Amino acid sequence: MNREKGLKMKALLTVTGRGMGGDAVIALNIALDLEKQGVQCEFALDHNAPGLLFKKKGTPWHKISIPQAGGHSANKYTLLKASGKSLLAAREGAKLIRKINPDIVVGIIGGGAIIGALSARLANIPSLGVVATPTDSKVLSKLTDIIALPESPLFRQDIVEEVQLNSKTKVHSSYLPVNPDIVSGNRENAVKTMPPGFRKDLPTVLFSSGSSLFEKMAQAAGEIGKRHLEANILVVGEPLKDEFREYLKSTLNLGYVDNLPDLYQLADLVVLSDDGLMVHEALACELPIITLLKVKYGRYHNMEGIFPGAVIECELDKLENQIQYVLGKNDVIKDKSKFYAELIQNASPKIARIIKEKIKEK
Repeated sequence: MNREKGLKMKALLTVTGRGMGGDAVIALNIALDLEKQGVQCEFALDHNAPGLLFKKKGTPWHKISIPQAGGHSANKYTLLKASGKSLLAAREGAKLIRKINPDIVVGIIGGGAIIGALSARLANIPSLGVVATPTDSKVLSKLTDIIALPESPLFRQDIVEEVQLNSKTKVHSSYLPVNPDIVSGNRENAVKTMPPGFRKDLPTVLFSSGSSLFEKMAQAAGEIGKRHLEANILVVGEPLKDEFREYLKSTLNLGYVDNLPDLYQLADLVVLSDDGLMVHEALACELPIITLLKVKYGRYHNMEGIFPGAVIECELDKLENQIQYVLGKNDVIKDKSKFYAELIQNASPKIARIIKEKIKEK
């Protein structure tokens, strides 16, 4: 595979997951800025990944084995099972590297980060891991330089420059990369897509746990909808189980959407799970955020501590009071959000610069 004219460097991004959620978005956002800085990008997903997001964008990808251990919910059994497959997967990854000849491998979270680093070592080229879980942070810090995202235990908010972990590897800290288009939505376009029952004269509260709607988020939205709060209660995300739709009869349920930038401009407040890309996207749009705790397998990432004043966390039984509080203090909290918005919007170019500098060290 020949490099495109004018692009002197090439990066291979190995991506965990199914190619349709937050990990895929992070990879694509990083690639967007890498290509702006003159680095051609190719992607590798697991053989079984449907890659719906890549298909939608018309972006091709290579197929290799990328074992998963369960991310933040990994246990000893899943870790052992994944580690047993890693050597074979790394050999397959190294074979791809030799075929397409990249200058660097960038592993994106979890199995993508680990297999990327191992494959690069076997192929004897540089690598860099983007990490967000306890497992990938621990493993990658022994193999290569890393970029720690806020969910990683190695993330250090107050340290702008990299920290020397040991004599061989460095860790950089970064907020999650967001697509610059996320802040360019149109409120009126969102209004046109609203179902019956939406009122333009009321504030809008947007509930989401990502592309998939988890039960506790569906339950929370349904309960708030029943309280007859003076607000539009919007819900986005495809329910993980059909029965979760029963919770949503008291809400304006939009399901899986592809117009999030417009919806962010419509929302006055977002209620999200305590993790993921949407927290960063909402902050980039200068929105107040409530993080509902224990939505996804009980995981906890302290988004309130990472974004103090802009993110407020709460349990389900306190959610109505918190919504009323935040709507009443909307302007004060938005001022805090503005501070983080600029930092988050600069994250993707920063990550691309780190990767490019790593290539230059080659």
